[in-house]
Amino acid sequence: MEVKFNNRDPVYMQVVRHFKEQIATGHLAQGQVIPSRRELAGTLQINPNTAQKAYKEMEEQGLIVTEGNSPSRITSDERTLQSIRGELIADAVDAFVASVAKIQVPVDELLAIVKLRIEDSYAKHEAEGTSHD
Repeated sequence: MEVKFNNRDPVYMQVVRHFKEQIATGHLAQGQVIPSRRELAGTLQINPNTAQKAYKEMEEQGLIVTEGNSPSRITSDERTLQSIRGELIADAVDAFVASVAKIQVPVDELLAIVKLRIEDSYAKHEAEGTSHD
């Protein structure tokens, strides 16, 4: 597991986002056991309190479930799993719109450029043997 941290966002929220991305791309499946807080802190080289805060946030959002002394698992709730993908897409679109709004590109031109770039990206991923789903 590798996370590239930025200096803008709190580390625990970046960990939460990483888990959401792993769930949305199918790298983490519903019901799958995830590393302990201590293991995660060691793997990512973050403070154990930061790992604990990330797990607490993920539990509050319903992304993970922890019962008693059992290991934490990815939720099996379909609605939560579907909302993760929608949230990530909306965040990416919002960031994109904010960055191009200043340029005021006509929507048709912008959509054509985005379509071409996405198709190129998907073709590149397929050639590399990775999935874009």
